[in-house]
Amino acid sequence: MKCNVKINNKLVIDQVYVASSFTERLIGLMFKTSPMGKGLLIKPCNSIHTCFMKYPIDVIFIDKNQTVIKVIKNMRPWMMTGLYFKSVCVLEIPSSYWECPVKAGDKLEIDYV
Repeated sequence: MKCNVKINNKLVIDQVYVASSFTERLIGLMFKTSPMGKGLLIKPCNSIHTCFMKYPIDVIFIDKNQTVIKVIKNMRPWMMTGLYFKSVCVLEIPSSYWECPVKAGDKLEIDYV
């Protein structure tokens, strides 16, 4: 499954893969030498790690109302985030791909296609 992410009705990233099964969430972007599409939405999720990853990512934690809780920019491989208990999903975007204009408190629109 894929989704598109909008802010204020403006498409900011498309072709985001959705990882919702246990296996998809477990593997995520590990061992990949290049990004899957333009990003990965992991749900449910409230914490991530970048073990076995080959490139840095921008990480966006999102709550049940599709509001951004936390943005971590340029998270390098072999790092771990804290737990964000209000988070229901996490958007991972390659740091080199997109200069992330999103900040905590922004309301996202996630459209599944």
